[in-house]
Amino acid sequence: MSSMRPVRNDWSREEIEALYQQPFLDLVFEAQRVHREHFAANTIQVSTLLSIKTGKCPEDCKYCSQSAHYDSQLEAEKRIAVEKVIQEAKEALESGSSRFCMGAAWRNPHERDMPYVLEMVREVKALGLETCMTLGMLNQSQAERLKDAGLDYYNHNLDTSREYYANIISTRSFDDRLNTLEHVRNAGMKVCSGGIVGLGEDTQDRIGLLHELATLPIHPESVPINMLVPIEGTPLADVEKLDVTEWIRTIAVARIIMPTSYIRLSAGRESLSDSDQALAFMAGANSLFSGEKLLTTPNAGEGKDRQLFQKLGLVAEKAKPTVQELSVDAMAV
Repeated sequence: MSSMRPVRNDWSREEIEALYQQPFLDLVFEAQRVHREHFAANTIQVSTLLSIKTGKCPEDCKYCSQSAHYDSQLEAEKRIAVEKVIQEAKEALESGSSRFCMGAAWRNPHERDMPYVLEMVREVKALGLETCMTLGMLNQSQAERLKDAGLDYYNHNLDTSREYYANIISTRSFDDRLNTLEHVRNAGMKVCSGGIVGLGEDTQDRIGLLHELATLPIHPESVPINMLVPIEGTPLADVEKLDVTEWIRTIAVARIIMPTSYIRLSAGRESLSDSDQALAFMAGANSLFSGEKLLTTPNAGEGKDRQLFQKLGLVAEKAKPTVQELSVDAMAV
């Protein structure tokens, strides 16, 4: 058996391009080999995502139904009660999720919102779930308070390459995103950061996105690789659909260059066949969102996922026990 190669943060674009352009089956085979060096085979981390405040976002991300700049027919909703979030989290835990992610359509959380989100983190964490939030840009103080409340992961995607970024968003810069990731890291939280393919970008942009992620000082612990879900009313509603093999190539390269990160199938998964998903898992994807909806876009439901896992012989990664549960177990020994 070959020895495990060191995790690198000095990948060049040329090296990443060489990986991306190799024959598809060679790439997928290599990705699965790397995957098995670092993760249990046939085990998938399952997350549930809940929108805690929907619509009327001031950002102009051209793919997003929640942007106030476009008429996507999305009905805006005020933030939901903490009690409802806790109920959703309990149901997620019972259905096999080990991580609960909460998203709000904000440019950044206002100070008046912080007691609300901090209470939510504490309550979900107490259930024994890993906690994740995506609330837009954070300052250092907000990141530290979220960490103190028990937030495990903060999601803030880079979306695309630095070069293509201005074609997709004008209301915040690429460096704004990197600054938020730095605040999250400095606070001691884990980073969830990836991007979207199928935005009309070219191969070099997918390589550029992967290069940005793989050369961060510490790789994101979770890397969502989304496929655009075109939404009527947004500027990208009619963009040409990207071939699924390009999505899987992106996943496979992400697995090889960020070998200890969870690589997540996120938006776009509902359009994949079972065999496409099997290929994505073969390429090193080992995390997914389960449930009927991802914030506002459709998703493969839990029942469908259960059937898929059974068909492919996959198992869901177990939720980690809480400190309280560990204490009870210790007393029982």
